[in-house]
Amino acid sequence: MTDISAAKDALRRQHIETPSWAYGNSGTRFKVFAQRGVPRTPQEKIDDAAQVHRFTGVAPSVALHIPWDTVDDYGALAAYAKERGVQIGAINTNVFQDDDYMLGSVTNPDPAIRRKALDHLLECVDIMDATGSRDLKLWFSDGTNYPGQDDIRARQDRMAEALSAVYERLGDHQRFLLEYKLFEPAFYTTDLPDWGTSYAHCLKLGPKAQVVVDTGHHAPGTNIEFIVAFLLREGKLGGFDFNSRFYADDDLMVGAADPFQLFRIMHEVVQGGGYDPETGVAFMLDQCHNIEPKIQGQIRSVMNVQEATAKALLVDTAALRAAQGSGDVLGANAVFMDAYNTDVRPLLAELREEMGLDADPIAAYLASGYYEKVIEERKDGQAAGWGA
Repeated sequence: MTDISAAKDALRRQHIETPSWAYGNSGTRFKVFAQRGVPRTPQEKIDDAAQVHRFTGVAPSVALHIPWDTVDDYGALAAYAKERGVQIGAINTNVFQDDDYMLGSVTNPDPAIRRKALDHLLECVDIMDATGSRDLKLWFSDGTNYPGQDDIRARQDRMAEALSAVYERLGDHQRFLLEYKLFEPAFYTTDLPDWGTSYAHCLKLGPKAQVVVDTGHHAPGTNIEFIVAFLLREGKLGGFDFNSRFYADDDLMVGAADPFQLFRIMHEVVQGGGYDPETGVAFMLDQCHNIEPKIQGQIRSVMNVQEATAKALLVDTAALRAAQGSGDVLGANAVFMDAYNTDVRPLLAELREEMGLDADPIAAYLASGYYEKVIEERKDGQAAGWGA
């Protein structure tokens, strides 16, 4: 039998980080559709992130992306976030939007461009010092488009050199999370195309180098929960970038394309001990809402992760282990599916009320008038985001 009280306690401790860029005008490489009321400054992004935490109770931090969230005083920005009831989370680097990085950033054949990219990464560690952030998120678009374009092994050497320099700069309580992506914008070779490549680099460096699993960055049919289980077993799972995709893009709300996959992932997290706070696994959203309302999309994503987590916590582990141990294939699967098919929405509604929150975060947000207020307040000035 599952202990509902224990499951509630675990859900009450959940921490899901939202990304600053989800609140600005963002979308696909083809078109970004501007929306009313989007933030103009990093401070206004924090204001919106605070609304997600206000109505869900489990989103107390917001990730920054540099240079999109550049300010003069990062200590003051951290203080601003604290005043709004949240804190600054991971610092995300950006070495993919400058013209100099056409042939790569830290793996570029030109040493001057590699130096420029590395200086940016080190600058982001300085920002971590100022904000008190634990995590540096590294994603590289580096790669090649044509056979023979560059030396594949040399590019791995350059990557290793840059990662080592960043690793040495990290403080005692800091770490970096190394992301990977199968393809795009490099279509022949990507320098960090999969979890194995990321894991190999992190393994060589040490405990402050961890792998981050972006749930949208895999080939169709990839068993992501196996990757999660393996990295947990090796102590190298640093966190998640939660989103989903149907084909090749990866910025839809988490759980939108395959809620069963999200449940399977969270089951491995729970069973592997990754949900325990001491493991340090970070649960982050990485999404860009192109046609859906920004804040509402983030609230829904947080709720989707909550639902998958609740179901994972309701798996009757004793019954599952007994069936697995006796070779009862269908019995084990039935225990698993019973948890997945459980409607956990009443449990989560009850939990929210116990936490002093509205049982329905979406309805509460829509009734708050916040969206109408910021539409009026932000009608002038330049909205944050990127063009396409």
